[in-house]
Amino acid sequence: MPVRIPSKLPATQVLKSENIFVMTEECAKSKNIRQIRMLILNLMPTKIVTETQLSRMLSVPDLEVDIELLKMATHTSKNAPLEHMNTFYKTFDEVKDNSYDGMIITGAPVELLEFEDVTYWDELCTIMDWAISNVKSTLYICWGAQAGLYHHYGIQKFALDKKAFGIFEHKILEPKLQLFHGFDNEFFAPHSRHTEICGDDIKKVSELDLLSTSEEVGVYALKSSDNRQFFITGHPEYDTETLAFEYFRDVKKGLEIDIPKNYFLSDNPENPPLFTWQKHAQLLYANWLNYYVSQG
Repeated sequence: MPVRIPSKLPATQVLKSENIFVMTEECAKSKNIRQIRMLILNLMPTKIVTETQLSRMLSVPDLEVDIELLKMATHTSKNAPLEHMNTFYKTFDEVKDNSYDGMIITGAPVELLEFEDVTYWDELCTIMDWAISNVKSTLYICWGAQAGLYHHYGIQKFALDKKAFGIFEHKILEPKLQLFHGFDNEFFAPHSRHTEICGDDIKKVSELDLLSTSEEVGVYALKSSDNRQFFITGHPEYDTETLAFEYFRDVKKGLEIDIPKNYFLSDNPENPPLFTWQKHAQLLYANWLNYYVSQG
């Protein structure tokens, strides 16, 4: 079944060009199919890119996912056209009386700030609290995961000596968990972050289950025991070129940045990147939707 997004959202044409079945709002109105209501709080600066990446991940066989986009009322995006934000995004006041099957809270480029110093922190806390009673299952990504763990469980983040940047190998700690249905015992996933959370801190919280870790970059996946909250510290939704864009952007700015690990062929940025995480990224989202969102 298709992912359902607004007809004029830029992601629509991109996904159609990839032969991903996209159902526009007009088409959906003529069909009587049970929908998965999905709310995406997009905190990434690259709004349109992130919309497309997540819409691609949420296009899952046998499910129709109806996506709504949420923005912070207390923050104005500097990297997305105002017209785009006003056309496709809603504020919390516009959705707070609704209930959703699933919600995604993305990362944000504010890792090195204290949580309380983020300009929209109070509004984000209100949304995260609201999700507990209004969303079946919420997926927190990267900084979003750190924010959720701090707000709900008091788990601190710590600055890394060097940015975790590249594609890293991970192992599964709970192989029988439905989230990992179809996974290999070890898999790759992208990371692009300056901070981390500590596995020992997670183990001290009885309501949390540690699911996957990496020897190189630490904690990757965990969840609440009731399956209402999932936390992913990396960016499985990233497409082939995302890390390349980040790398060359920082090089152009003259910033000190390492070549993303295990990403370019032979670790040479003159070579094309390798898309080694695609299968497991799609499985992660499909399993979350099938086992925890649609049946939650």
